[in-house]
Amino acid sequence: MSVTELARHEAAQPVPVLDAGTPGWEVMAACAASTSEVTRLFFSDDLADIAVAKSLCAGCPVLTDCLETAIARNEQFGVWGGQLFVGGKVVHFKRARGRPPKVPRPEEHLPQVPIPEHLREQLSA
Repeated sequence: MSVTELARHEAAQPVPVLDAGTPGWEVMAACAASTSEVTRLFFSDDLADIAVAKSLCAGCPVLTDCLETAIARNEQFGVWGGQLFVGGKVVHFKRARGRPPKVPRPEEHLPQVPIPEHLREQLSA
């Protein structure tokens, strides 16, 4: 089973829904029971890996808690709460290494996970 298939299989497992701000929310995250192979997707430079990580986050019941925590800790890199952090900033587009193509490649478009309304101002600052 490939890492992508493994990640999708783990994401399909039911995860109980918690209220936002629940102490210990980390154990309820969709990525909490992931293997190290799946966890590496959240810190990969590969666009396909990042897309899978963001897709896992999209259905996570504690997405908001994760994003709030990442902002509070000033996370520098990785996918947190469905958003890609690069150098401490949320980026919506990331292109592959090397010379940019004349025509954008479809695989360079990452899935968009909505940012909760109350966090948009913090991320735009």
